[in-house]
Amino acid sequence: MPDFRLSRRAALRALAGIGALALGTAACGPGDPSRSTAARRLGAEWGSHARTFMSWPALETVWGEDLRHVRRDIARLARAIAEYEYVVMLARPDQVAAAQKACGADVEVIPLAVDDLWARDTVPLFVEEGGEAVGVDLNFNGWGDKQVHDNDARVGRRLLAEYEIPRERAPLVAEGGSFETDGEGTLLITESSIVNDNRNPGKSRDQIEAELEEVLGMEKVIWLKGVRGEDITDAHVDSLVRFTAPGVILLDRAFPGTPADSWSRSSDQAMSVLSEATDAKGRRFEVIDLPQPDPYRIRGYSDDFLCTYANFYIGNDAVYLPEFGDRRADDRARGILQEHFPRRDIVPVNIDTIATGGGGIHCATHDQPGKPLD
Repeated sequence: MPDFRLSRRAALRALAGIGALALGTAACGPGDPSRSTAARRLGAEWGSHARTFMSWPALETVWGEDLRHVRRDIARLARAIAEYEYVVMLARPDQVAAAQKACGADVEVIPLAVDDLWARDTVPLFVEEGGEAVGVDLNFNGWGDKQVHDNDARVGRRLLAEYEIPRERAPLVAEGGSFETDGEGTLLITESSIVNDNRNPGKSRDQIEAELEEVLGMEKVIWLKGVRGEDITDAHVDSLVRFTAPGVILLDRAFPGTPADSWSRSSDQAMSVLSEATDAKGRRFEVIDLPQPDPYRIRGYSDDFLCTYANFYIGNDAVYLPEFGDRRADDRARGILQEHFPRRDIVPVNIDTIATGGGGIHCATHDQPGKPLD
């Protein structure tokens, strides 16, 4: 009997390639002076996606005996997203077959050497310019040379060549998880994750802001303090604050009664900044608390366990939310997300091993804007 799912997958890949070409294959190369960034736009995540990129974890040196468990989490997440939109999994050539078996036929697995699962940080940012897509390569350096990721450092160049999308090398070092935008010219970012000598030595905040405004088409950058040196990312913004619409922000909050620490103080500082700030269009922000689960009721373990609900991923027709085992908190977070995304399904996913590694659903996914595939 013919495998219609595989045939559909092959057809979707062909259509996805056509869609990418239609959205953006300008002839300009990196740094081409003929390219103007005046009309450049970094879209919001709730815009339509052509595909979601993910990466198959490969590093036993990082995951040890948890490698098979984190692969199970990644496969579970990929299957959940593939119920709603096209998913492409990047995997080392010798691991493609195993990844394909784990993820199922509705996920396309392509041979492209990666080191770990953090596609948010290694896949380029896709900006729109004149109806075309440009991939902005952020020069991934292992979160300030904290880990060696030689393959992941090349993902941007290789992936954009695979899909024939023009590449522009950013004038700074950053990761995709460093940025949160409303799609209307406003960028939220933590100072700790980018104004940092482990990424951009000698560069001031003003210099970096000017570079971000140019390369990403931003009109206004709002800086939050963040936390330096206490996690591998230096406190990416996507685990702290997330837009749900222009002018509307969800803010990660510690479970009530939890002793104050660097992370809760960072949340307080973000609230202080956002309560006084306006976006690129002059609007004041509505900031809504997104409380964490009870740390004594979750399934997770390890000092690095990331138990924030803010690290969700907005897909074409669904929002993917971590569930941690505290049923009351999980249900509360799901209700908050459903209120803000009433036309999307809210899909809880168990990602306990990913969270043990200090990451979440958003960290493991990367959207490419474009017309959704049927």
